[in-house]
Amino acid sequence: MCGIAGFIDFKKHSNNSLLFDATKKMTDAIVHRGPDDEGIWTDEKCGVALGFRRLAILDLSPLGAQPMKSADERFVMIFNGEIYNFQELRDDLQEKGYTFKGHSDTEIMLAAFSEWGIEATVKQLNGMFAIALWDTQRRELFLIRDRIGKKPLYYGLIGDTFFFGSELKSFRTHHAFKTEIDRRSLALYLKFGYIPSPFSIYENIFKISPGKMLKVTPERREISEQKAYWSVEDAVKSGLENQFEGTEAEILANLENLLLDATQRRMISDVPLGAFLSGGIDSSTVVALMQANSEKAVKTFSIGFDHGEYNEAEHAKAVAKHLGTDHEELYIKPQQARDVIPNLPLIYDEPFADSSQIPTFLVSELARRKVTVALSGDGGDEFFGGYGRYFRVNDLWNKLQKVPAPLRGISSSVASVGSSFAELILPTKDTRKSSVGQKLSLLSDLMPSAGLENLYTNFTANWRNPEKIIVGSNDVASDNSEKFSDSLNPIQAMMLRDAKQYLPDDILVKVDRASMAVSLEVRAPLLDYRVAEFAWRVPHHLKIRNGDGKWLIKELLYKYVPREIVERPKMGFDVPINEWLKTSLKDWAESLLDEQRLKDEGFFNPAPILKKWEQHQSGKRNNQQSLWTILMFQAWLENK
Repeated sequence: MCGIAGFIDFKKHSNNSLLFDATKKMTDAIVHRGPDDEGIWTDEKCGVALGFRRLAILDLSPLGAQPMKSADERFVMIFNGEIYNFQELRDDLQEKGYTFKGHSDTEIMLAAFSEWGIEATVKQLNGMFAIALWDTQRRELFLIRDRIGKKPLYYGLIGDTFFFGSELKSFRTHHAFKTEIDRRSLALYLKFGYIPSPFSIYENIFKISPGKMLKVTPERREISEQKAYWSVEDAVKSGLENQFEGTEAEILANLENLLLDATQRRMISDVPLGAFLSGGIDSSTVVALMQANSEKAVKTFSIGFDHGEYNEAEHAKAVAKHLGTDHEELYIKPQQARDVIPNLPLIYDEPFADSSQIPTFLVSELARRKVTVALSGDGGDEFFGGYGRYFRVNDLWNKLQKVPAPLRGISSSVASVGSSFAELILPTKDTRKSSVGQKLSLLSDLMPSAGLENLYTNFTANWRNPEKIIVGSNDVASDNSEKFSDSLNPIQAMMLRDAKQYLPDDILVKVDRASMAVSLEVRAPLLDYRVAEFAWRVPHHLKIRNGDGKWLIKELLYKYVPREIVERPKMGFDVPINEWLKTSLKDWAESLLDEQRLKDEGFFNPAPILKKWEQHQSGKRNNQQSLWTILMFQAWLENK
């Protein structure tokens, strides 16, 4: 697990010394991703520079250092991630006569590229990866991202310089990096709380989307379109056309074998390894399978809060005790959590508004004291239907379809008036739950939604109409939603949307930046692409049953942990932002939301924001998520 950064000077103005110096600044900016070693490779004739920061996990010797050349010297590569099937690839290549100096996955991949070609090799890789591969013969650069989107990879052309790397902070160190904030991306950010691929917060800077690759040919100043070598849509289509026909017990056994294998592969490490454990279904399943694969107690980590609504530590402790793990928990004081907030813009590098970023950083920090690699339970909700919103939106959609379209507008107006009245007589309390007025207001906004895809987008949106608050937003494309396929039922359609967008652009961004900020590698067995393909072959009734999701995963977990220990409502992983905005964070927030400041910065119309702020302070509504979205942009803007 590492950090990569580099650039191509299309005009070839730089000599090797200048290329090296600029790349050194880029890699120094991401030293947290790789504190163990660094490496730089340059080609003055082509204007190419590749930089690398190493977090040594496999083959800790210099033989695993990067940038690394292939044995035939055709390819030079920098690579962030882990390849879990590298040993099988090594065996195949050895049969073809290849020999290897070390035992790193990097060396195996380079030989594979030489033997099988680039796309053919990538299709064989099982892992998480962001790859920059320079072909010295054809003088072409390839940027490649893993199927699910675990590892980040940005790129873009500014003037005569093509940038690429793990984090945007590398780009900002380069003298040629001059660009503006993209207001279309800002609108997407306000809606979703993150910036979906392929966009970034900057004009002309993009992300490689999951499962895609891109080719750059400097001599022709040519940047190809991103090309898919795998897609979740294809996995869905293939899975629905090839549904499992076995019994429930047979399908469960297949899932268990697959997850045991996926987990075991992710336990291969030359450094200490552990796991995050929240006590929820997914993390408990991963830890159970880890312990089944281990002869000694697995190290597990969880954090707790004294605030009961947000505390999962007791549940995690019960699971750890039953499984016999070497468990460590840390109860976080509110001030410890709040102390993380000033660092969030530096950690996340782009505006990012999932407030569970705070406990994710804290549990990563805790784990890093003892281990360098941690396994997590990410992926179960998107692939096996675990989010409660799927069922709420599905129920709402079924009801809305019974209301004729002309009446929806009238009903929306009635709900809007009702929400205002409810706020006067039924103010919300400081809990996670919305007030009656807020629920009526949400209903008012959702009633006119045309199509399930718009309904789901609006239901999950932080700001449903961001164009109303962004200055100069006439040409802003504020919605990145696409029409759901008629071949999917509503819950399947929402799962697909989340697997394509919410999972890679929110969940995995949150975990990658938080963990890598403390030099911790996080691996997720449920995000093995084989698990994704398997999940879509599972009949729907084995994922969703009696209005509840993840039925099959729960049945697997109950083989290892008694039902009564883990059967509870889904809590999430959050902190009481609602309360903090009224108390300890109030002064900080008011400074960032100052009306004159907002006008001077020129991005937002202050009125709608300040209205939300007043509603939140008065207790009329819990506007924490929409406000947090604005605050995280403002904090990022202040630190960029």
